[in-house]
Amino acid sequence: MKEQCDHIPVMRNQVLDWIAPKPGGRYLDATVGLGGHAIGLMERAVGQAWLLGLDRDVQALRRAQAQLTSFGQQVTLAQTSFQYFALEAQKLGWDFFDGVIVDLGVSSLQLDSPERGFSFLYDGPLDMRMDPGSGAPPAAQIVNTASCERLKKIIWEYGEEPMAGRIARAIVSAREQGWIENTLALARIVERAYPGKRRALARNHPATKTFQALRIEVNSELQELKNFLHDIIDYLSPGARIAVISFHSLEDRLVKHAFKRESSACLCPREYPVCQCGHTRKLRILTRKPLLPEAEEQQENPRSRSAKLRVAERLQEEQA
Repeated sequence: MKEQCDHIPVMRNQVLDWIAPKPGGRYLDATVGLGGHAIGLMERAVGQAWLLGLDRDVQALRRAQAQLTSFGQQVTLAQTSFQYFALEAQKLGWDFFDGVIVDLGVSSLQLDSPERGFSFLYDGPLDMRMDPGSGAPPAAQIVNTASCERLKKIIWEYGEEPMAGRIARAIVSAREQGWIENTLALARIVERAYPGKRRALARNHPATKTFQALRIEVNSELQELKNFLHDIIDYLSPGARIAVISFHSLEDRLVKHAFKRESSACLCPREYPVCQCGHTRKLRILTRKPLLPEAEEQQENPRSRSAKLRVAERLQEEQA
């Protein structure tokens, strides 16, 4: 394994300022990762809050556990997808949270571990699974067995890659010569599929969007986010805040629409003269536009540059 660099939690202070953790509160770090936001939350609550931290990655959880040991039984960590937060809360006897943090980014532990196959910067097996022990197929299986149309659909929809068709055809052609096993092999195929002029003018490596798309597909990331956003609102106590950090437009769009839906008193079509949906307004949006990392943070941590933070607050019943 490549030596790990220090983990830097994205927009740490901004997130904690919005959540404003207090002693005695119950909090959820739905994607605890290496524990950066969780440590800050517990410190702000002078070690007297209760925290449930979730992550699919067992390696990340081990690192987070080591970082959070000093808080003892105040912290509970569980290896699971954040869409199953309610099951873990039930085990603790919790039916609400006083604040929720979600960081949808891929951690440095994953990106900088060649054997995990998340990055084209290092050569490694085409895996990309957040939880390698889940039994889900790795990226290599999709790359080598999916039809050209399916590959094109994945790369276009999840990577928003305009060259999706060319890339899909290049992958299908390349695998006729043998199984595509490694990250660098796939990155070279994608790079060659790009037209020369477009490749020369590209701000990022041509494989960036394709790798993003495959990772999203392998881990069902968007569906899990949809499920989570649908369920979490009813677990927020009155006045509790939810802060979500996203890293690409697909995630941010889902968060934006979910917050907008739950901040609306009526979801009926405009042509309906009287409300028939019976929907109740549950949220107040606190960030009308997504917040970005400060310039200093972007300079110190280049991986933060694409981050966007949205925050909403659970309304009191009389405000709904």
